[in-house]
Amino acid sequence: MGAVKNKRMPRAVREQQMLDAAVRTFGQRGYRSASMDEIADLAGVSKPLVYLYLNSKEDLFTACIRREAAALTTAVRAGVQSGLPADRQLWAGLRAFFTHTAENPDGWAVLHRQARTHGEPFAAEVAAMREELVAFVTQLIVVAARDGGSPCSNGVESLGEHRDPSLPEREVAGLAEALVGAAESLAAWANATPGVSAKQAAATLMNFAWAGLGDLMENRPWTPPQD
Repeated sequence: MGAVKNKRMPRAVREQQMLDAAVRTFGQRGYRSASMDEIADLAGVSKPLVYLYLNSKEDLFTACIRREAAALTTAVRAGVQSGLPADRQLWAGLRAFFTHTAENPDGWAVLHRQARTHGEPFAAEVAAMREELVAFVTQLIVVAARDGGSPCSNGVESLGEHRDPSLPEREVAGLAEALVGAAESLAAWANATPGVSAKQAAATLMNFAWAGLGDLMENRPWTPPQD
């Protein structure tokens, strides 16, 4: 009966089953240890059918990376509502990021650990996702610097009337890179630490980042000591 059901299943649905099984296997066992036999068994299909649909282990892994990367970036973008104060937008983006990585630990393991350590083609796929996230965060910082006098969630002006609307482009890019890098590391830690919720992880990074961003945008940067 199971074989009959599989034969009648639409190709797109069957491919998603294969990708689900592959993400779980790659995420938990690693790219090199995962076998196509194991993935086929978990998906409930034959190994030749996996090869027929997805060509090779390398192509299957690439498809997993692309699907999980698209799902993560879509979740982060969907979590941020334009028109909210800058701190609320950043908070919403972080909540969406940590919620998605917590709910999809195998997908996050594929993106954060496996893809980056098994060759340039795979790493390049993740780099493209990361560039998209950095660009999105960059825009959030630019909006925060530009829109002075936005009320915070507590009703107080979020960054005050001395906001600096002309942060150097290189500094904004560096801040976005740092924030995304911190989020990636914190997501890996949160997923490996029992009892840490997505909301707690987002609050940790928000408390770490927002106070510094606030001072910087009010033109009160920390200055290194003279050598």
